[in-house]
Amino acid sequence: MGKTEKAKKIGLTTKIFIALIAGAIFGIILCYLVPSGHVRDDIIVEGILYVIGQGFIRLMKMLVVPLVFCSLVCGSMAIGDTKKLGTVGVRTLIFYLFTTALAITVALTVGNIIDPGIGLDMSAIKTNAADVAQMEATSLTDTLLNIIPDNPVNSLASGSMLQIIVFALIIGVILAKLGDRAETVSNFFGQFNDIMMEMTMMVMSLAPVGVFCLISRTFANIGFSAFLPLGKYMIGVLLALAIQCLVVYLGLLKVFTGLNPIKFIKNFFPVMAFAFSTATSNATIPLSIDTLAKKMGVSKKISSFTIPLGATINMDGTAIMQGVAVVFAAQAFGIHLTMTDYITVIGTATLASIGTAGVPSVGLVTLTMVFNSVGLPVEAIGLIMGIDRILDMTRTAVNITGDAVCTTIVAHQNKAIDRSIFENAQ
Repeated sequence: MGKTEKAKKIGLTTKIFIALIAGAIFGIILCYLVPSGHVRDDIIVEGILYVIGQGFIRLMKMLVVPLVFCSLVCGSMAIGDTKKLGTVGVRTLIFYLFTTALAITVALTVGNIIDPGIGLDMSAIKTNAADVAQMEATSLTDTLLNIIPDNPVNSLASGSMLQIIVFALIIGVILAKLGDRAETVSNFFGQFNDIMMEMTMMVMSLAPVGVFCLISRTFANIGFSAFLPLGKYMIGVLLALAIQCLVVYLGLLKVFTGLNPIKFIKNFFPVMAFAFSTATSNATIPLSIDTLAKKMGVSKKISSFTIPLGATINMDGTAIMQGVAVVFAAQAFGIHLTMTDYITVIGTATLASIGTAGVPSVGLVTLTMVFNSVGLPVEAIGLIMGIDRILDMTRTAVNITGDAVCTTIVAHQNKAIDRSIFENAQ
């Protein structure tokens, strides 16, 4: 039975990766070899590919609230001891905040080294300003107050992730404290969590089709031409993401756990590929928990708490994009930023990334908040929007890798990791 399950899992991962490559090739063929017209634009790209791709994303979004809520209730309930839960929670939160602040620092440094905004034609930016006008950003005070739900039912209905997390943690702690007196409710959440995991696996069986359509439409619309004028900005973001993933994360993993970083990436790569294709951290929650248990030996007691939490508050990739975008916009508009401005950006982007939902392209909305904090014109976001999909996919893969590294470190510190599983994983 175990071998059959493993074969199925490998099969799905391979299919997703094939769909990723095939979608990119099909999208490029549509962009460059198929003439523009009603059939290509309206029926194929904005018809079939759009409907199936968005349908898959909607299925994923459908799972998010009940999945995160139940996972966190069960996770905090499984840890049981309130003191231990507090220790795990504090360590996780410190790690996430530290790596986010580090990520934005890396991004600002890389941005200032490669100077992405120098020599840019400003007229190209201003034509896209109308797209930005529709965006709304949350102020810092609201972001802090929004952590506390004034109506938990409304928070669940509207998908306010930070409020859902707080409510779920409180319920989990109380259920652990009450023990047998709340056994029926505890069993309900445990069984409902199993239902959500099963539903997620059902939706994920459609992933290859959804991924193919999403990637095809992206490349059909963008092609390669949009990459050229923004090449330096893209290189800056990708370079900073690579440093964060390969140097910061793997360095921390080696220092705190002694595990082989290369083997860690090899074991976790299927999840990174899935995150890249869907561009949503929340969609990877069950796959991350499953992979960490079966290939890293991490206890689900820890991962079912830290992974859903990380999918909402650990947005290092988003913070990196915001850091490079700040340098890009400042240089493009000829605005000089002081050291105080950079410190403001680090603080604001760290808080903004905590309030960022784990769904595609939402980082662009919180970017307006970061720009406003240092007086940068939001018009620059209009140009960034054109190529954000590709970068969004990459930073999502980095985000969930950070979640996995944090989970592994916390599990190691709480003696909740089976190193033999990690060493023997194929």
